Amino acid sequence: MISIITTSYNYENYISETIKSVLAQTYTDWELIIVDDASCDNSVEVIKSFCEDKRIKLICHDKNKGLAQAVKTGLKYAKGEWIAFLESDDLWVENTLEERVNAIKNNSQIGIIFNDVEEFGDEKAVLAVKNNLEKNRKRISKLNFPKNIFYDLNIENFLLTFSAVMIKKEALDDCPLDTPIDALLDWWIFIHISYKNDTFYINKKLTKWRQHKNSYLFRRKKTKFRSVNLSAYLDVWKVQKLGIKFLPFFLKTVILTITKRFKFYYVVAIRTIKKFIGIKPKESPLFDD
Repeated sequence: MISIITTSYNYENYISETIKSVLAQTYTDWELIIVDDASCDNSVEVIKSFCEDKRIKLICHDKNKGLAQAVKTGLKYAKGEWIAFLESDDLWVENTLEERVNAIKNNSQIGIIFNDVEEFGDEKAVLAVKNNLEKNRKRISKLNFPKNIFYDLNIENFLLTFSAVMIKKEALDDCPLDTPIDALLDWWIFIHISYKNDTFYINKKLTKWRQHKNSYLFRRKKTKFRSVNLSAYLDVWKVQKLGIKFLPFFLKTVILTITKRFKFYYVVAIRTIKKFIGIKPKESPLFDD
């Protein structure tokens, strides 16, 4: 059985369509665990309308605890050998789980599966992520799967979206979920788990990734320094006792992270100057204009 974890917070406009995409799966041996993180809209009532199907379980937090805590709650109830993540505004095509199960049968040594995605939704938001997605796809195309990607995740999380990923339950049981940045929990998890587990990529657009300005990532992007990668590698270094041999890789990652962050602040500065002199920057969900 596959356990699907969906965390929900104020997505009443999307969650119904998300659940329907699970119900439409050709592979039917699944359970859907929806953790509502104290939504203040009508999300819970929408979800309850689907709970006549005994494969769907709703767990409600009494207060908002954030993404990591919601995932922890979902894992407590999960009974499957594999955990699939589906965000409450995304969709799966009808054979998503079937394709992943077939991949497991043919690659018994893997611990992580991910697939290509089709981005949809707000037109401007789709355009804003399109170039980055294409770069990630080109990078993925150069890798031979199944593969251990532990050293490939240091600068970019190229697994596209949480909704495109499925992870072996026993691997998650050993993974700490106390990420320093809630919105980048997926990157934190992937680095930890990929140290001991190989990854397989399905080159099919099995996930429909919705783009909109109210998504979890974009709501929380402004005040955090994105050093989740450094924190994750430090944690693995300590726990796995990798020793001095890991130092050159980590120092390289530090330098590349600082360089990337400098480029980010450069773009922010240019946008600020343009706004100050009256030139409207190109709209992007990564910035609030």
